[in-house]
Amino acid sequence: ACDQIYRQPLDGSKPTLVSTGLGRSTCSYFMPGDKEILFSSTHEAGGECPPVPDHSQGYVWPIYEAYDIFLAKSDGSSLRALSPSPGYDAEATVCPIDGSIVFTSTRNGDLDLYRMDRDGSNLVQLTDTPGYDGGAFFSADCSQIVWRASRPRGADLAEYQKLLRDGLVRPGKLEIFVAKSDGSESRQITYLNAASFAPFFHPSGKRVLFSSNVGDSSGREFDIWAVDTDGTNLERITFAEGFDGFPMFSPDGSKLAFSSNRNQAHPGETDVYVADWNEQAQGQIVDTGADDYAEDVAWLADDAREGRGVGGAGIEAAAEWLADRFSTTGLAAGNGSSFFQALDVAVAIKACTACALRVGTAQVDADELVPLGFSANGSVKAQSVELGYGIVSSELGIDDYKGKQVKGRVAVVRRYTPDSELFKDRKNYDNYSSLHRKAFTAREHGALALIIVNGPPPASESSEEADLPALQLEKLSAVGIPVLVVSGKAGAALLTAPRTVSLKVELELVEQPSRNVIGMLAAPEGKSEGTIVIGAHYDHLGFGNEHSLAPGEAAVHNGADDNASGVAALLRVMDILSKRRAELRHDVVFVAFTGEENGLLGSKYFVEHLPGKVQPVAMLNMDMVGRLRANRVTVLGAATASEWPAIAERACISQRIECQIGGDGYGPSDHSSFTVAKVPVLYFTTGAHADYHRPSDDAAAINAIGGARVADLVAEVAISVASMPGVLSLQTSPAPSTGDRRSFSASLGTIPDYSGDTSKPGMLLSGVRPGGAADLAGIVGGDRILAIGQTELHSVQDLVYVLQAAKPGDKAIVKVERGGKILMLRVEYQKSNDRRQ
Repeated sequence: ACDQIYRQPLDGSKPTLVSTGLGRSTCSYFMPGDKEILFSSTHEAGGECPPVPDHSQGYVWPIYEAYDIFLAKSDGSSLRALSPSPGYDAEATVCPIDGSIVFTSTRNGDLDLYRMDRDGSNLVQLTDTPGYDGGAFFSADCSQIVWRASRPRGADLAEYQKLLRDGLVRPGKLEIFVAKSDGSESRQITYLNAASFAPFFHPSGKRVLFSSNVGDSSGREFDIWAVDTDGTNLERITFAEGFDGFPMFSPDGSKLAFSSNRNQAHPGETDVYVADWNEQAQGQIVDTGADDYAEDVAWLADDAREGRGVGGAGIEAAAEWLADRFSTTGLAAGNGSSFFQALDVAVAIKACTACALRVGTAQVDADELVPLGFSANGSVKAQSVELGYGIVSSELGIDDYKGKQVKGRVAVVRRYTPDSELFKDRKNYDNYSSLHRKAFTAREHGALALIIVNGPPPASESSEEADLPALQLEKLSAVGIPVLVVSGKAGAALLTAPRTVSLKVELELVEQPSRNVIGMLAAPEGKSEGTIVIGAHYDHLGFGNEHSLAPGEAAVHNGADDNASGVAALLRVMDILSKRRAELRHDVVFVAFTGEENGLLGSKYFVEHLPGKVQPVAMLNMDMVGRLRANRVTVLGAATASEWPAIAERACISQRIECQIGGDGYGPSDHSSFTVAKVPVLYFTTGAHADYHRPSDDAAAINAIGGARVADLVAEVAISVASMPGVLSLQTSPAPSTGDRRSFSASLGTIPDYSGDTSKPGMLLSGVRPGGAADLAGIVGGDRILAIGQTELHSVQDLVYVLQAAKPGDKAIVKVERGGKILMLRVEYQKSNDRRQ
């Protein structure tokens, strides 16, 4: 009387009943080896068919609480329940390798995905976002899952929850999602605003087939579609009238099974079809923006661009490519007659040919020593003092300086940390093996210079010492005293007894010209009321530099997400706005910034040297928008204009993206330069990930459809602002108190100027946060902080150590240079929310 499970030979001969013949059954799947079959059934709640849903509420699916998941031999014998728990348990499918099961359940009050072992053990919830998650399948290697999902909001969410309480779900709007098989890194790969369901992986795991009624106003015409797992190559596969759905590949990918209403003998009849799969054939490709987006990211993040490091050939090629794209789209040159705005950026340190070290009467060979990039220049002759590993930590109960006369001497410490349990904790190891921290600690104890003696890393299987660290640019971390690392052989004598040491360090910065790329989209004549700036930085780390999180790995850092993704989005926004120029009341300037990774240098230079008639009244920044996960984007800077929250929320709803909206406009990207200049900003990002600032940040990991959707979101926000009369209402109200860097509890609310002259003592500020500790103390942008308490500041990194040691409510005297005068100002630290500036 209602659905049961059968198995049937591929020749179409007589089917065999597998399920009990009682109740209703659904969702059957062969277990690995084909000797057992998995399915769901309501038979244990009674032999009658469960009631048909009331379709007076429209087209709805029943969610029968009586459904449980069962396993039986292929002839239906040895039937046993795998999910004997209250609520709906169904839509189960199987990993073809180990028999793991993914299924949908209401056991926690919503329709979510779960995973369990083939015997029902080790249950894990995979999804928890409100809405329907169902119909999941594993990829052939079981590393991924794909499923259909709804993400209702507002009134739609309330209706969804009401229907679910009645045991119903309305499948009118479903999209396709993929994730790792543990549920992490979930991403939406379709944005069709239709009923898309029944997804199944191509055997490669890189493509998904599914059924959808997209494009049919009646909602009844379902066809099979395909899309890559990054959202590219959306393709219509079938064209027969009526329903085509539930596509499934044979394991070798040569055959496709699906269900269809074609060739019906009777109205409503659905039959099973098997077809040859032609990998070379092409259906109807549909443009979603994802393909062009992916192509742009791939070009920028190609190895040929050499990581787009400032001063390299790759970033110069990227600048020319961007200027050409701006021009061919119809943008005018944004800097007079040129698309380029030139500036100089420090990119390296010259080899230290004048560096020298003499221990007693012995001259150390040049290849036995290396200065560090944060070292001060200078010559020192003094007695040495040996200080173990140079660690001072009350928390760990270690003080290598205790009882030692350090002031006026050359401190000598060992590299790395002791081989002890304390430093097997990664946080402790990273903190106290830091060469910069060793140098800061030596300077704070009055050392004139520091020599670090090389050796093997702790717990190394080899007794051979590590390579000497490379001399690289560390302009933002100047420490104020000369620092050398010497080989174990050259430093052995320094570890046994005090010696007379003579050393010399002379480092010289190497600057390279670089360019912002600027294009102007002018409002129709007579309409311009200020300029909307839309930007993204196009530089990255080249082959790795001081900011790489893979230190010592001289590999190309392609920066696909950081920030080829933002530049590709910039180009898509440019294309959209160019087609809607007639709506603009403000000129729009598109800027690809250089030097962001070197300290926001390009955006700061742009703000201080505004080209032509550019008068920014709003700035939209995109940085790392290529890893959209769970369809959620972060939108920061909403506190900089009273209109921002409503504008952003409307655009997010329109684009069907979940947005986290807030923030004060400061942060580690180019919008911060505009915030300091009192321009309202919004900053769009999909967040950090394990590949950040590593060679693994490559184009293959980009969510192309997600990046294109973020671009569409930014374009909608830009149109809203660029077409409005007047300008946004700038807000500079006290911002949430935040730390100046990560991992400490106290905050000053300072905004460092990374482009300042680091040859001078102190830390230059580009601004302070309204209402922050520095602001309340009378510190302003342009001040150079020379010291806090007894601690001299030579770099932002020095401030980190000060804040790590401070507590909210502590007071200190800040020594400030302003206009050639020295001011002593009293500050009271505020509480940090431990967020990056």
